[in-house]
Amino acid sequence: MLSSSLALAQVQSPGLTQLPSAEQIIQRNQDPYSGSIPQGKATSEVIDLTVEDALDRGLKYNLGLYLSERATEQSRSARLRSLSELMPVVNGGFSEGVERLNLKAFGFTFPGFPTSVGPFGLTELQASGSWNPLDLHSINKVHAASQNVKAAEFSYRDARDTVVLAVGANYLLTVANESRVTAAEAELKAAQALYQLAVDQETAGLAPQIDTLRARVQLQTQQSILIQAQNDLEKQRIALARVIGLPVRQKFRLVNRVPYHPLPETELADAYERALKTRPDYQAALASLRAAQYSREAAWQQRLPSIGFTGDYGILGYTPGSMAPNYTFAATLAIPIFQGGKVEADVGQAEAVLKQRQAQVDNLRGSIEQDIEDALLDIKAAAQQVEVAKTGLDYAQQTLEQSQDRFAAGVTNNVEVIQAQQQLASANEQFIDSLYAYNIAKVLLARAIGNAEQAVKQYLSEPGSVLPANPGAPGAPTQAPAAGPNASPNASGAGADVHAVQMAQPSAAPAVPTGGEQTGSASTAAGQHEK
Repeated sequence: MLSSSLALAQVQSPGLTQLPSAEQIIQRNQDPYSGSIPQGKATSEVIDLTVEDALDRGLKYNLGLYLSERATEQSRSARLRSLSELMPVVNGGFSEGVERLNLKAFGFTFPGFPTSVGPFGLTELQASGSWNPLDLHSINKVHAASQNVKAAEFSYRDARDTVVLAVGANYLLTVANESRVTAAEAELKAAQALYQLAVDQETAGLAPQIDTLRARVQLQTQQSILIQAQNDLEKQRIALARVIGLPVRQKFRLVNRVPYHPLPETELADAYERALKTRPDYQAALASLRAAQYSREAAWQQRLPSIGFTGDYGILGYTPGSMAPNYTFAATLAIPIFQGGKVEADVGQAEAVLKQRQAQVDNLRGSIEQDIEDALLDIKAAAQQVEVAKTGLDYAQQTLEQSQDRFAAGVTNNVEVIQAQQQLASANEQFIDSLYAYNIAKVLLARAIGNAEQAVKQYLSEPGSVLPANPGAPGAPTQAPAAGPNASPNASGAGADVHAVQMAQPSAAPAVPTGGEQTGSASTAAGQHEK
C-alpha cells in the first residue's frame, strides 16, 4: 500500500495518470490495512480532519489492526488450552438404575440357585478427577504458549505502527494532491490570461492568429490537467477515508498542511540501537524464537516420566436411603517405553522451526539496520531536493515573468511564454513532490525506529501548519492560511487552498503552492519555506 502511495507521488509529466495493473488492484483489495470498518453514515456536513483525528480513527477502525487484535485473542486462548493440561480435571455425575444379572452368562450355574439375580436398584453420586502436576512436556508447552502470546502482543503493537504509517502516508498524499489541484488552478488562470492577451493582440493586429491558436491549445491542456488532478484528489480522499473508517461519501477538510520542518539531530542519534529495543516486530521475532526453544524442550521431554494423581469419591447404594461412601485414590507414575517414533518426529520438527526462527531474527536485525540507513539517506536526499526545487521554483517564476514581458512588448511570440509556463508547472510539481518525499521519509524513519505512534503525530502536526477553523456550514467557503489571499472548497468540501491569480497584465504570475503553504509568488514561497 505504501509503495503504491509513493509511486503516485513521483513526478509525472502532465496528462493522464497511469492505470494500475491487475496485480496492483488485487493487492489493494487484499491488503487489510487499506480497509476499515466504516462507522456511521455520510452526512452533508463538512468535518475538519486533523492528523490526530485521522490517526485516532485509524487506530480504532482500521481492518488490519482489528484482525491483529483478534489474532492476539486466539494466542491467549491457545495458552489457556496448554495450561489446562497442568490443571486438575474434575468430573461429577449422578446415576440411578435398575439391573438384572444373568448369572448363567458369567458361568455361574449351581443346582438349586436361580440363573439370574434381580431386578435390583443402584443409586450413585460420584466425583472423579485427575491431575498431572509433574509433566515437563506440558510445562514447557505452557512456556512456549506464553511466549507466543507475547509475540502476538508485540505484533499487535507493530500493527498499530503500520496503521500509523498507512494513515500518515495517505494524509500526506492527500495534502500533496490538494497542492497539485491548487497549482493546476493557478496555471489554468495563467493560461486563460495568456489566451485573452493573444486574442486582444490579434484583434489589434499586433500578433498573428497562430499565437492565439497556440494559446488556445495551452489553455485546453491546462483544463485537462486540472480535471485529472481533481479526479486524482477525489480518489485519494476516498482512499484516506477507507483507511480511517469514514464513510466513502463523507465530506471532510484536511486541517494540517505539513510544511517543511528540519528533523532534529537528536532523532538521528543512536537510531539503530534504539530500534533494537523498541521495534515491536523485532521483539515479536525474539518472543517467537523463545517459544520455539521451549517447544524443542517440550518435544524431547516426552521421553521423561510424569507423575500424576487420580481419584474418585462418591456415595453408592441399592436405594437412595441405603447409600454409603465409596472412594478410590491413587498416585501414578507414567513411564514412556515405546511411542513409535513420535518423539523423534516432534524433536526434528521443533529443531527445524527453531532454526527458521533464528534465521528470521538474524535477517530482521539486518533489515532494521537497512531500513534506518535507507530512511536517513532518504531524509538527507529529500532535504536537498527541497532546497533545489525551491531554487528552481524561483528561477522558473522569473523566467515566466520575463517571457510575459517580452511577449507583451512584441519582442517574441507566445511560444516562449508557453514554455515558461510549462517549466513553472514542472517546478511546482517537483517542489510538491520533494516536500512529500521529505515528510514521508520522516514517517518511515519513525517506523524504522519503532516509535511511529508517538513520532508521527509530532512530525505531522507541528505548529504553524494548521488551517483556520471551518465555519461549519456544509459546502461553505473556508478561510485560507495567512500566507494566501483566498481559498475555496474543492469538489469534496475539503477547502483546498486555491489562489485567485489575476493576470490582467502579462507580467502577472501564478501562485506557487508549497504542499501546504500556498503563497502568491515563488519568492514568498521561499520565505515561507525558510521560516
